[in-house]
Amino acid sequence: MLLHHYHFVEREALYDAATFDRELATTKTPIPLFKRALAQVQERLETRFKAGADIRDLIHGRARALDRLLAIAWHRQAWPDTGIALLAVGGYGRGELHPHSDIDLLLLLEQDDDTHYREALSAFITFLWDIGLEIGQSVRSLNDCEREARADVTVITNLLESRIVAGPQRLREAMRERLATEHLWPAEAFFEAKWQEQITRHHKFANTEYHLEPNIKSSPGGLRDIQMIGWVAKRHFGVERYDNLVELGFMNDAELRILSQGQAFLWQVRFALHMLAGRAEDRLLFDHQRAIAELFGFIDTPEHLAVEQFMKRYYRHVTALAGLNDMLLQHFDEAILRRDESVSTIPLNARFEIRSGYISLREEGVFRRRPAALLELFLLMAQHPEIEGVRADTIRALRDHRHQIDDAFRDDVRHQSLFMELMRCGGNVPRVLKRMARYGILGKYLPAFGRAVGLMQHDLFHVYTVDAHTLRLLKVAQEFRAPDAEEEFPVAAALIRELPKLELLWIAGLYHDIGKGRGGDHSELGALEVEDFAQRHALSLRDTRTLSWLVRHHLLMSMTAQKQDIADPEIITRFAEIVGDETHLDYLYVLTVADINATNPSLWNGWRASLLRQLHMETRRALRRGLEHPPERHEWIAETREEALSLLIGMGTTRSDAEALWASLGDDYFVRYAPSEVAWHTQGILARQAAPQYDANGEPLPLVLTSAPTEEMTEGGTKVFIHTRSVDNLFAATAAALEQLGLSIHDARIATSSHNWTLNTFILLDDDGEPIRDTARLTDIRTHLVEELDDPDDYSVIVNRHTPRQLKHFRIAPRITLSQDYTNGRSVLEVVASDRPGLLARIGRVFMEQEIAIDAAKIVTLGERVEDIFFITDRDGDPITDPARQERLRDALTEVLEVGERG
Repeated sequence: MLLHHYHFVEREALYDAATFDRELATTKTPIPLFKRALAQVQERLETRFKAGADIRDLIHGRARALDRLLAIAWHRQAWPDTGIALLAVGGYGRGELHPHSDIDLLLLLEQDDDTHYREALSAFITFLWDIGLEIGQSVRSLNDCEREARADVTVITNLLESRIVAGPQRLREAMRERLATEHLWPAEAFFEAKWQEQITRHHKFANTEYHLEPNIKSSPGGLRDIQMIGWVAKRHFGVERYDNLVELGFMNDAELRILSQGQAFLWQVRFALHMLAGRAEDRLLFDHQRAIAELFGFIDTPEHLAVEQFMKRYYRHVTALAGLNDMLLQHFDEAILRRDESVSTIPLNARFEIRSGYISLREEGVFRRRPAALLELFLLMAQHPEIEGVRADTIRALRDHRHQIDDAFRDDVRHQSLFMELMRCGGNVPRVLKRMARYGILGKYLPAFGRAVGLMQHDLFHVYTVDAHTLRLLKVAQEFRAPDAEEEFPVAAALIRELPKLELLWIAGLYHDIGKGRGGDHSELGALEVEDFAQRHALSLRDTRTLSWLVRHHLLMSMTAQKQDIADPEIITRFAEIVGDETHLDYLYVLTVADINATNPSLWNGWRASLLRQLHMETRRALRRGLEHPPERHEWIAETREEALSLLIGMGTTRSDAEALWASLGDDYFVRYAPSEVAWHTQGILARQAAPQYDANGEPLPLVLTSAPTEEMTEGGTKVFIHTRSVDNLFAATAAALEQLGLSIHDARIATSSHNWTLNTFILLDDDGEPIRDTARLTDIRTHLVEELDDPDDYSVIVNRHTPRQLKHFRIAPRITLSQDYTNGRSVLEVVASDRPGLLARIGRVFMEQEIAIDAAKIVTLGERVEDIFFITDRDGDPITDPARQERLRDALTEVLEVGERG
């Protein structure tokens, strides 16, 4: 492993140098010879890579081959004197060249005046372009180098990694002398600037290694983090090799192995990326992940796809490298740069103290003599929120002694008591657990968590690995406790303060997804794991059962809210029966909201918030009323009518006018809609009846009303109410029209009066998952819908928008399930398929062609996947029970969905 120079190890030549030299001596057209040599280099590198050659030999080998070819090209030019040299800088200066990396060159002049070099310089650079080299070149004098390096830390970084390719070595030595720390950028200033540079770079990637499509060069834990260690150490110590840092005490052997193995792996990935892309590429896009997994020999198993196994290895390497980078830079800052500063020390106990805000061992050997201190350190951090972090030498000691956490350690009641004391301490437990995970302690103490480290699911829904998602869930839940949480999470913020035992939430969060990646139902596997944890840690039977229930049912609330008709009292009653009491309901609500927010930043929106809030409120009402006394249907209808009447009378509507309109609506309407919605619909319809509007043919125009969430109630989506004559293709026409506006339907409730007029309500969100509040845009929506639905037979062309790149890499075999809702006399159709523009409109067209009526719809998009639920009947309002008709419907939907897959 090198910081600067590389080993010249004899290997089989990457191109036929003897033939090249012989032909070059006699040819008058050297460009084809150079091109052929470069093509040979590329071809042989790729062949050797596929054959499993050492990646270091390949990366350094390309640099050596380019050195020779560039030197030959250099010496073919008629340079007027020896006051100019060709230097490799940057990655090429380190002797590292991937298949399509830029070849960074410095043409270094002894004097400022380049006049008599210009002709030769122009000819040389043009020649390099002509032979097909991707070069990045700069022409600088010694004075230029000094001036520009003084002004810009990136320039001096580039120049520090330089070496002579051709020309006099004395020019490079002269440059190095001018760049020495006594002249500019002393080690302290250089370190400060580079550290800030890294902070800024990491911030662009949300300070996490876990991205669906990471940048292997610039993301945390990437190649830049490795180079950062080298740059800082080189500037301070003046060393050329990473193993020199072990000799200097900056790193130990174990850390050198992490760095060496991590760099080799990332080099392999980067080489493969360049090879597959045919250009310089550092983004590990979906386009390439599967191909690289196959290239590296990973094979699909029943538990994990090959690409998931490959990405798990990637995440484990970059996580280790990111942790090593953090520790070494902190060590450099503490032990070297601030060595002579005065240190404030506050003793915590006989083993630990706070040194300048960071927890530190009071003496060496503590973890060896008292292994319990491996957990005690984190308990102290939770009990003392003023502690900013862990001292670098203590982090190193943690890493060096974590092997002591074995089965005997985990079975020791003293250690179990310490861990439970941490969980119950009331401090910022999630922050401490994240540190435990960062330093490898949590995965050692909880082996099930350790197995989940780096475990990913290859889709667009789960944007974090299982371990990162779990820790993020706990962090989100902790944020509910903040004073300002009530604005964004009013219900969760109130409930988390009322939970009887906060530690149960932390433990349930730790275990909710821990069963993933083993095959089978991860909720059931996780429930067994958490039961084992509870028994080993001597939790009460009641707490054990609560934890097991929460992990087993952690998806219940989100699935009920998103996929079932929670306006149906039967659904609320069944959900309440599973929950059992308000305590379980409150734990489950907080866990569910944190889980959704921690799964995907784009997943949480006002509409999902309103669904969960409604489900929690209705379930609490059912539990307080008593499950043995569920509301009768006629009571529910009567309450809705009376509340709606009260609202309408307050707005000036008479009881007689309202009841005259309602006579044609039927009982189902009052089950499906809340009193406020009934009042909104009624007022709008009565106003239109008082002042009707007609088209050019004398036909009544559709009534379209819109309602955005208010400032008082920000949760929810934009509601669109449509009242028009009922026709078979109205849903398909509405879906197509809304698609044209770039809007997505998330909920639909369809009702028809006895006069054959619709009362359809849609919940809409924009492309960002937000409700539409802008008055002008709401007006545009109403105008567009009126125009399009005026004649539904001539409805909008289904949009054919470009499918986003990421969606193209996930092909989901369509799955169509049809079941019966006997209570409500309708069928339930579930459609699972790949998401793409225009999908809902196409499904609506199939319903029209198959003479299917839609009673309600729940539209759920989970990354690249849609899981839509439609409550349907035939035109006569009867469920779809005929097997032949069911089959025709399935076939028609499958054909539409599979065409989209092929497209």
